[in-house]
Amino acid sequence: MYFPEQSNHDEALNINNIESLRIHSLETFGTHDGPGIRMVVFVQGCQFRCLYCQNPDTLDIHGGKFITIQELIEKAENQKLFFGTTGGVTVSGGEPLLQRAKLIPFFDKLHKKGIHTCLDTNGRVLDDQTKELLDKTDILLLDVKHINNDWHKKLTGLKNKTTLKVAQYREETGNPMWLRYVLVPGWTDQEAYLHEWGQYFTNFKTVEKVEIIPFHQMGKHKWDLLNFEYALADVASPSEETIAKAETIFNQYFKNVLVR
Repeated sequence: MYFPEQSNHDEALNINNIESLRIHSLETFGTHDGPGIRMVVFVQGCQFRCLYCQNPDTLDIHGGKFITIQELIEKAENQKLFFGTTGGVTVSGGEPLLQRAKLIPFFDKLHKKGIHTCLDTNGRVLDDQTKELLDKTDILLLDVKHINNDWHKKLTGLKNKTTLKVAQYREETGNPMWLRYVLVPGWTDQEAYLHEWGQYFTNFKTVEKVEIIPFHQMGKHKWDLLNFEYALADVASPSEETIAKAETIFNQYFKNVLVR
């Protein structure tokens, strides 16, 4: 593992300094993390160890900086004019569910200001706090890395069981969800598993969109700066043919498939 798992510190990240989020960075005028123009809060800390991680600098739960929820609310209010009728705030990562106790009041306050909420997560945790947060999330952006459990573990270091449970809970609530899938040659482009992924989710009524995200090497320099061994350093981006094949397969199961 290129960076040791920090599971013993999960709950401390969730409950300590409850008035503040530990974040990596903020993005204004984001257009790739939910509908419309959005303020994107990239939180710090993640327990997945994805081989293709584009932001390995967000993994360390002791990294980043604290920012108060009130300050984030004020920043969102200042940008509200640009959100229009479809935009809002997205919390991404890192993994937001590691700070779910803090995100519950954050989303509550955003809603009181009339601001739309999105949560971009890998589904790492499912407990009562997660369920409460999801119930306050207008759109869930769920990253399902691989449908096969063994491949998922090889790719991320962890199994996909909880991620699929999060998807099932979201389906049961009837609230909207977008699914995301990173297409990595040799790792997530196997035709049989693409069909299995599509078949698993095809009857979900809450899935509004499926986003295919082609793998790229734009984050490699971060691995180099952190002195992490990058297992996918020699993996090329998927060809147009590979992307088209994945899109064709997913189109058999979903009405709204987008290649990002």
